[in-house]
Amino acid sequence: MHLAILNWRDPWQQTAGGAEAFAHEIARGFVARGHTVDFLTSREPGQPRRETRDGISWLRCGGPWSVYPGVLAHLIRARLSGHAPDFVIDCQNGIPFFSPLVLSRRRTGVAIVVHHVHDEQFATHFSRPMAALGRWLEGPAARRVYRRCPAVAVSESTIAAMRTRLRWTGPIELVHNGVAVTGDAVLEPVLRLVVAPEAESGAAPQLVAVGRLVRHKRLERVAQLADDLAETWPGIKVHIVGRGPDEQQIRDTVSRIRHTDHVHIHGHLPDEAKNRLLRSARLHLSASQGEGWGLSVLEAAALGVPTVAYDVDGLRDAIRDGTTGWLVAPGATLADTVSGVLKELDADPARASEVSTACMAWAAEFDWERTRSAMAQLAVRNSRTPGTATIG
Repeated sequence: MHLAILNWRDPWQQTAGGAEAFAHEIARGFVARGHTVDFLTSREPGQPRRETRDGISWLRCGGPWSVYPGVLAHLIRARLSGHAPDFVIDCQNGIPFFSPLVLSRRRTGVAIVVHHVHDEQFATHFSRPMAALGRWLEGPAARRVYRRCPAVAVSESTIAAMRTRLRWTGPIELVHNGVAVTGDAVLEPVLRLVVAPEAESGAAPQLVAVGRLVRHKRLERVAQLADDLAETWPGIKVHIVGRGPDEQQIRDTVSRIRHTDHVHIHGHLPDEAKNRLLRSARLHLSASQGEGWGLSVLEAAALGVPTVAYDVDGLRDAIRDGTTGWLVAPGATLADTVSGVLKELDADPARASEVSTACMAWAAEFDWERTRSAMAQLAVRNSRTPGTATIG
């Protein structure tokens, strides 16, 4: 088959996150199965408009907002020239591309992928009129345009939000993210104490948060822990890893806290350095107001590191509360929860080892090949191309 994957960003852009990892992995899966894949996305300054990488044709069709008409114009040209894709995976990053409007239903199948519902987040980033437009595009408009298309959600929370908040009535298939489990990740938890002596009971804890530096991640709450917990753990260190448009705002927040020297903003780190830092952590943290899944939670779990997060969409699915991490209870604060967890783990090293083991077992249940296979089967079932039922 000839497939097109439509996604707002590509994996190498400054604000790329879990949605881009998901789209990249399924694109690689289709290529490995012998299909041809065009990845239509936006372009950051300095990026080539076209390139081939991992066997995928990357076509960058515009900036953060012009990418939407740019992608539709590309699909129209492909249809008119007789080169329309057999199947399109349309990723909704807040709003979808509305690709069914320009494609022939008889020639091209379409599936929509929804990572999480953004209705509440639009008000965080946009003015009231623009937020209202975003909610209409994500809800009533998308529901009508994609009413005959299969939908994919990456978590149970997303399915529930689509049903209740977007009033989605069509079928929704659950396809989880995978997680890359490295050789180091499957070591016995006790080896973390050899690799990372900082994680030993009684030592000053290191806390790590990995994610895009954007407003709804609320990383200023993570930085504030350096002050909130300093009396009990004078040497506590808070590490923030990631890049994004709000980096300067977060640095300004850190400059105003009392223990500013206890907070380290690393920016983007290569996987090896990021994993080394995570392995040294007592806890991984997320203060996000909502996720589709929380890929960083499973990446930390694969290294035996539990996560403390708010009880919100996506994160409540990625964390098994009390087993592979902890969710902030109603009425509690992030500082309260983190403090209680640190005391619990310090008091009982056997409990800390038990949690670490459970984290790695939980992460091992998710792998990208399973994700790629599920999406390949979905495309084959819904393609308009004769004879594809045997090549998924």
